[in-house]
Amino acid sequence: MPTTASAKHHPHDDAPDTAEAFRTLVGLPPGPQRDALRARIVEAWLPMAERLAGRFRSRGESYEDLRQVASLGLVKAVDRYDPERGNAFESYAVPTITGEIKRHFRDHMWTLHVPRRVQDLRNRVRFAAQELSQTTPGHGPTVAEIAAHAGMSEEDVRTGLEALESFTALSLDAELPGSEDGYSLGDALGAADPALDTVVDREAVKPRLAALPERERTILYMRFFGGMTQSRIAEQLGISQMHVSRLISRSCTRMRDQIMHDVA
Repeated sequence: MPTTASAKHHPHDDAPDTAEAFRTLVGLPPGPQRDALRARIVEAWLPMAERLAGRFRSRGESYEDLRQVASLGLVKAVDRYDPERGNAFESYAVPTITGEIKRHFRDHMWTLHVPRRVQDLRNRVRFAAQELSQTTPGHGPTVAEIAAHAGMSEEDVRTGLEALESFTALSLDAELPGSEDGYSLGDALGAADPALDTVVDREAVKPRLAALPERERTILYMRFFGGMTQSRIAEQLGISQMHVSRLISRSCTRMRDQIMHDVA
């Protein structure tokens, strides 16, 4: 079986030419001959799988573990590839191997950095709880039961249980259990009261507002708290709308200047 190919056929310089081998593999019945050919194909493509694994080596997982996951993805690709479809094996194998590696990160890696000791406690607690659940039907094992079964202290069991709940992060967009209207976790979180931003301003204005003449205080209250137009205020007080506008502008300017002077 040829093991080299020109770069014009594959983007990988060391990509083997296994097209004929795959056609032969499809026609072979299960048995030693087929197993041997399958193994040679897998071995020929291992450099590519290891190179794909190397792309993920900076994400906190050991390279040896990544190589094993990539090799598993390669075996799956070899077993599922159909040369009759006309696509090159590489175009099928690359996404299959990459998908296997990403699935490994999704299923086995922690969202946040957790000390190795805590990870070990989590695993011991998980295994003990699974074993106990088979002997104590009807209720989950208690902290004391897990501690006795796993030979751990109850404090370590509690740490492991907390780690079980912290293995992956839940998206704020995730729908809450039992919600039928798309209500998400983010919808259940509180938010800062926008009125808090105006507390300081309101406290600064309060004494200045109290010091204004009564008519000007009344006009400001009617305009900014009562939502009345200047024309309506003028009609109610028996003055012109232009005069109302001047009083509002003068009052606001005076209070602003006084507050800015205090700040300076």
